[in-house]
Amino acid sequence: MKTVRIIGVPEHFNLPWHLAMEDNAFEDRGIQLEWTDIPEGTGKMCQMLENGETDLAIILTEGIIKSISQGNAVKIVQEYVSSPLLWGIHVAAKSQRKFISELEGDKVAISRFGSGSQLMAYVHAQNQGWDTASMEFEIINNLNGAIENLSSGSGAYFMWEHFTTKPLVDNGTFKRLGDCPTPWPCFVIASTDSFLESHANVLKHILEVINIYTSEFKQIPSIDRTLSNRYEQKLEDIQDWLSKTIWGQSQISEAVVNEVQKRLLSLNLIEDIKNPTGFIYPD
Repeated sequence: MKTVRIIGVPEHFNLPWHLAMEDNAFEDRGIQLEWTDIPEGTGKMCQMLENGETDLAIILTEGIIKSISQGNAVKIVQEYVSSPLLWGIHVAAKSQRKFISELEGDKVAISRFGSGSQLMAYVHAQNQGWDTASMEFEIINNLNGAIENLSSGSGAYFMWEHFTTKPLVDNGTFKRLGDCPTPWPCFVIASTDSFLESHANVLKHILEVINIYTSEFKQIPSIDRTLSNRYEQKLEDIQDWLSKTIWGQSQISEAVVNEVQKRLLSLNLIEDIKNPTGFIYPD
């Protein structure tokens, strides 16, 4: 039995992995998959990949492309979620602000530097025509940290996946002022170069299993109720999310890698545009 370490956020996107593990689908192929939830998100996961603390990660596209560009010895092995991620833009429920335009110049609460919550804050600010060079950030580590930060009167705004934060909007913890979708497929599967060099065949089996589960995921009877119960979401919210979400079973395109690089370069978040083949594990 080969043990493989894998990390991802504790969110509804990753239920296919947990269902496959519960069915012993990886063990049937001689693979012991060890899953660890990382509530801090992509910035923390990039660090863990770089430090050799995991073999695989289910990670935001823009975050891992930035990290690889800056020298992280990692490759994207496949798209995982091909649809955009819908980032909700939140302030404290008691905030007087009602419009996104009122956020210009305000601090942004982010899980950590290099995280999706930071990178998408840059993308959103650029979309609004704001000065991205003067943006200021507060590190809040995770969603619970954001609740504490905004509720304590920090005045910051906070970007996080729309449906994950929906219960916090509904219960009056946050006020959502709008949404910002990623301009590219949102999640990929990434692997360390060292794992790819020594366990390419193991990876092939892992991808075959997860691709079966994601391709059939929406057809599972009452999957909307399962998601609603597991992730404590309203059934209608889960149904809305499912209608918007597409899982991918193939490699990310070079065009998407270049699109992300160009956006990051325009924000001065990377130094140059590199050959996309350096980011992608060849099929």
